[in-house]
Amino acid sequence: MADTGWFGHPRGLSTLFFTEMWERFSYYGMRGFLILYATAAAASGGLGFDVRHGASIYKWYTSSVWLTPILGGFIADRFLGQYRSVFVGGVIIALGHFTLALKALPTFYAGLGLIVLGTGLLKPNISAMVGSLYEQGDARRDAGFSLFYMGINIGAFLGITLAGWLAQKIDWHIGFAAAGVGMTLGLIQYVVGRQRLTPALARLAAPPRPPGGPGALRQVWESLRGFTTEERNRIAAVFVFFLFAALFWGAYEQAGSTLNLFADRYTDLNIHGYLIPSSWLQSVQPIMVIALAPVLAWLWVRLGPREPSSPAKFALGLLCAGVAFLLLVPAGLIAQSAVGVKVSPLWLVAAYIIEEIGELCLSPVGLSAVTKLAPARIVSLMMGVFFLSNWLGNLLAGWTAGFFSSMPLSRLFAAVAAVCLVAAAIMALLIKPVRNLMGDVH
Repeated sequence: MADTGWFGHPRGLSTLFFTEMWERFSYYGMRGFLILYATAAAASGGLGFDVRHGASIYKWYTSSVWLTPILGGFIADRFLGQYRSVFVGGVIIALGHFTLALKALPTFYAGLGLIVLGTGLLKPNISAMVGSLYEQGDARRDAGFSLFYMGINIGAFLGITLAGWLAQKIDWHIGFAAAGVGMTLGLIQYVVGRQRLTPALARLAAPPRPPGGPGALRQVWESLRGFTTEERNRIAAVFVFFLFAALFWGAYEQAGSTLNLFADRYTDLNIHGYLIPSSWLQSVQPIMVIALAPVLAWLWVRLGPREPSSPAKFALGLLCAGVAFLLLVPAGLIAQSAVGVKVSPLWLVAAYIIEEIGELCLSPVGLSAVTKLAPARIVSLMMGVFFLSNWLGNLLAGWTAGFFSSMPLSRLFAAVAAVCLVAAAIMALLIKPVRNLMGDVH
């Protein structure tokens, strides 16, 4: 009998939901003010970097966070297993945030490095465990990932609003420490709820222990090359999703860089006499996911056989990203029409709302698709490969932010919109070929 103990889903989803919620509290809470801290004057406690240097640090940090999951997936599949990998990763992330709370430039870089390493262990393996909560063919899987995604965004909202406020209104380093506390709470919850994950861990193959020396490398190679034609086709479909997801993230991840600077310098932040922290505008994204994720989770189940395919949802996601940046073109024109002009924050609010519809069509669906398409023995590794799309997207987003001070904003926003809209059109043309690669997986 199917486990329906948590809102119609397996009880283990609650443990993973809250673990990821607190991890994302720590990540997005700190990410929300990272570039602002890097570019703030030293007199106000910041690092005093110029925009190009600050954007470069932001780019390499946020992209590296998504590069290491491929290594973390491999370590879990071959050595530690998913449960222990998530725990160890969480401990390292918490240490990274507490290291950032120390007021020294070397500890700033060391803290970022620890978070990168810890996230590499945690991210692919917690997502793999979510997929393993469900039997093959369970129609609840996409809906389960949508609910899991709601946990991500509850954490993001709390992190952006609380850690962002502490950082910008009290002290930058208190904001860093708050992020570390959040990750610690997530670890406590994860250990307490371990028993709920027993069925999921049983479905994941126990990681083989390769012998030492050359035999270990030979065993790894043999396990990775012995795929059937059907498995190769499915892996190819994962790589197609990877490429188009990277373009989506290249637009989306500018929330923490280009659009964060736009909010800080060109947006009227005076709301009924109170000057809100500029990082708070990023909270619109998680708020909309929290509101819309249950709706889409219900919709995917309700549609049944009429549910759009995964590649069709990817096309919709890219379309939304393109429309969001197209909407910001006139905002950029108005903001730079005269010195001292401040635009309404509603421009960014509207753009973020449209982006979030796209994110819900693409990101949780992509995570779910990988767990269905990847061969069981390399599911965490393939999840790490898929997360490389975030790595490439963050590189693109950080590179784009470097043009913030040297290119008219309207032109910058229009270029991003054009890339997303063209990608959406190409993905729409590839819906049938990608479905053929997926075989009986939908």
